[in-house]
Amino acid sequence: MSKKAKTIAACAVCAAALGLGGYALFLNKETDTVPKFSEVTETAELTSEDVGVLPLGWAENIDYAPSSDGMTERAKSLLRVNKDIVGWLKIDGLQLDYPVVKDPGEIPANDPYYGPEEYVPDAFYLDHDLYRNHDQEGTLYLDYRDEFGSDESQHSENQVIYGHAMWNGNMMGCLRRYRQDFDFYDVSPFIQYSSNYKTYDYVIFAFLITSGSYDATDFHYWNMEELDSEEDFNFYIDNCKSRWMLDTGVDVKYGDQLLTLSTCYADEDNSRFLVVARRLRDGEVAGDMTTIQRTEEWKKAREEKEKEAVEHDTPPKNDE
Repeated sequence: MSKKAKTIAACAVCAAALGLGGYALFLNKETDTVPKFSEVTETAELTSEDVGVLPLGWAENIDYAPSSDGMTERAKSLLRVNKDIVGWLKIDGLQLDYPVVKDPGEIPANDPYYGPEEYVPDAFYLDHDLYRNHDQEGTLYLDYRDEFGSDESQHSENQVIYGHAMWNGNMMGCLRRYRQDFDFYDVSPFIQYSSNYKTYDYVIFAFLITSGSYDATDFHYWNMEELDSEEDFNFYIDNCKSRWMLDTGVDVKYGDQLLTLSTCYADEDNSRFLVVARRLRDGEVAGDMTTIQRTEEWKKAREEKEKEAVEHDTPPKNDE
């Protein structure tokens, strides 16, 4: 599939999130056309009727602990509902607390698991819930090319997760809080991203607005999951920093594992809002920003602001 075709699929996220009439036609499909999990595999122990509707934080009732084979009990329960489950995403202080599926890639028509419609990569979970039934809110999903399994050496350097910017704050709609109130970064700078085997903590280093159109920019973040070379890695980081709304001062270097949350910003220019984080390094502690390594430039600028604040007897403000 060409990069341009892939971009068209990814750009459908914005139209759906804004509830445009044209995309509403795409959503107007027959419901209850996808077979239940138990109808396509006899090993399933739970079906959608067994679990019911998933309320926010429903997994708190699941014993989330490693098992003898390395997979967590939560993952075992979720995989009985949907075989595409790869993990869970949570940000304290926001209502973002959801399972994450991996997009299955290109889906042919009349697939026994996904139903009668055919889909291009990164399109199915735009309008399907965890049970594969039609739902305008969709499901948070990992790019179909990303790896996030038990072998950390095989993890993609940049995990790209897509989700709708719902106006009620559901899915990734709550991420707008970062751009609306820069002080909120100090409240919730950390992201918890769990695989089916282990929990990882990340610190946000940038949030930004960028184009989602292939021809409008050379920063094709949606095609940059594998940042194997230092050149590719630095290109990604430099583009994030050139667009960021707040200099967080978080140090990011080649070799860091990245997490990019992608949602819509505006339909007029097909723009996206990204929240980009890196995995914590040894010695850094989730919930304690004093343990996070900062750039020398940021520390110097901070010292100068604090000095100026003392001289003028005013408290320092966040960088803008």
